[in-house]
Amino acid sequence: MTKAVIVGGQPMPSMGLGLWKIDRNEAARVVSEAIEIGFRHLDSAPDYGNEDEVGRGIAYAITSNGCRREDLWITSKLWNTFHRPKHVRPACERSLRDLGVNYLDLYLIHFPIALKFVPFARRYPPGWIFDPEATEPKMEIDRVPLSDTWRAMEELVEAGLVHQIGICNYSSGLLNDLMAYARIKPSVLQIESHPFLTQERLLRLAASYGIKITAYSPLGASSYVSLGMAAVEDSVLTHPVVTAAAKRTGRTAAQIVLRWGLQRGTSVIAKTNRAERLKENLALFDFELEPEDMSAISGLNRNRRFNDPAVFCEQAFGRFYPIYD
Repeated sequence: MTKAVIVGGQPMPSMGLGLWKIDRNEAARVVSEAIEIGFRHLDSAPDYGNEDEVGRGIAYAITSNGCRREDLWITSKLWNTFHRPKHVRPACERSLRDLGVNYLDLYLIHFPIALKFVPFARRYPPGWIFDPEATEPKMEIDRVPLSDTWRAMEELVEAGLVHQIGICNYSSGLLNDLMAYARIKPSVLQIESHPFLTQERLLRLAASYGIKITAYSPLGASSYVSLGMAAVEDSVLTHPVVTAAAKRTGRTAAQIVLRWGLQRGTSVIAKTNRAERLKENLALFDFELEPEDMSAISGLNRNRRFNDPAVFCEQAFGRFYPIYD
């Protein structure tokens, strides 16, 4: 079992399994295997295209591995095409159905980007492009204030469909704005964070509001090389500061970086489909990094963002749409 952080009065395991880029054919096996190994925090989203299979893995674990639903922390996210208030609850209910559960522990706005609605019957998950068959396929923005979307998220809590709500990929300015109108405040802010993108000011701001941080892509470039969004040499795992700490502690470079993320107060979600890596990613709670190691690793910051809509939206979806300055 993993140690937990308290989110809205509830314990959320601080080490989670990220389900982005887990192949549909592997997802059920990976999830049930992860739960058997000891994972209790699953980070999902409809855009990952595997929630139905993730649900099968959860069901298998509950029926065969002696795991109870209440032992799990299950997160999903509201996709960009469902930002209009009338679409928020149906989108959540679709994730609940696919995951085979009757509530979510946490539901997040995936991006502060509202795209034109795509009906379930037309395409699901809808992705970024409004009409893939168009002469010039591209993402199309819908004029929906984030405040409208948030009020619909609050209604999900009141209806008992989700226990906590939060946001992903918000900047400091958007977070300050949200806190000015939120009736139910966000419990979690999920952001890209790793030694090359430490986001210290955003972490400090979230803490001032009592909002917990979950770091995705905690190993940095690893998830992005295959997408052409990072180069092999962008990996933090081969940096001398990290490898030296790994040698001193007898741990792997990945364990050092994940432990750094936990020790700075964030929860982390890491993706793998290999049992040995799942076990490795849970073996983080019987050692600590020395203050000088923490400082040296934090000092690697380059403000290097791999998951940047200003870049990938323009390159892949025909629309320049930055959300970070």
